[in-house]
Amino acid sequence: MVFSLTPPDLGPWRAGNTGVEGVWHFDAEAPGRHVMLTALVHGNELCGAWALKDLLDAGIRPDAGSLTLAFCNLEAFDCFDAGDSDASRFVDEDMNRQWVPERLAQAHTRERQRAAALEPFVKRADWLLDLHSMHEPGQPLSLVGTHARNLELARQMRAPAHVVVDAGHTDGVRMRDYGRFGLPDSDQPDTRSLLIECGYHGDRASLDVARDQCVRFLIQAGTVSDSSALRSMPGWKMPDTRPQWALHVTGAVVARSERFFFTQGFQGLELIPQAGTVIANNDGEPVTTPHDDCVLVMPSTRQARPGVTVVRFARMEALD
Repeated sequence: MVFSLTPPDLGPWRAGNTGVEGVWHFDAEAPGRHVMLTALVHGNELCGAWALKDLLDAGIRPDAGSLTLAFCNLEAFDCFDAGDSDASRFVDEDMNRQWVPERLAQAHTRERQRAAALEPFVKRADWLLDLHSMHEPGQPLSLVGTHARNLELARQMRAPAHVVVDAGHTDGVRMRDYGRFGLPDSDQPDTRSLLIECGYHGDRASLDVARDQCVRFLIQAGTVSDSSALRSMPGWKMPDTRPQWALHVTGAVVARSERFFFTQGFQGLELIPQAGTVIANNDGEPVTTPHDDCVLVMPSTRQARPGVTVVRFARMEALD
């Protein structure tokens, strides 16, 4: 597939101002939340890097609290080649499966070493927005985890149209679920964490979504005022999406081998009316929908190998 989105030149922004490469931190005089925006958790997901670079170019500063911006997997990003974009997703292993203390303490891969360096900033954050993009063309998705506080934030942000309520992956823990972000609403009522899948990696429209989500998130967090957002991020906010839909994940399919394949070219968000419909073959075993009115979430074989999630099943309900 064609890449119309080119890698940004991070230039002076690569160094950071925190002593950790690629991490910028700014404090306001007024009290407020510790807010963190992250990009390049996967080195081939360019839209978030562009959005963070644009924020830095614009001289973004918080009106209240603090703001941390992090370009996460720079080593993988340095290997980016539009002709083989999947090869720069990571160097040794997926950075977005390493967010448990045991793995961070055993930092024997480059992704774990980098995650360990980023961990103090993630631990400090009250609100986290993690910007990603997709292997395949598809509509943007907000992944909110399983906690009601994040689902409510997605509703308040009024975009994107589809919000995925899921527990993550069997092969590791995402950054958006790390530490306080993974605790119940009763224990952490004031934390928020969203992972945004902005669209296909190479589609320039994914950058529009990343910018839109940044401005909405920063306003909701109270990090910037409406007037500051208009000044620093003019034209970034796109029209609200109505209606919004919550996709409650009911199960996921994990590949047994590289031989996993779908029965047709699913793009994501297809509604399969009947339970028991065969949608794929998992190394010789038919994969069927587990219930009626089953929505397929992020179907992709681009990273198919043992232990990798290749599609999620969900039930859909109106979020408004």
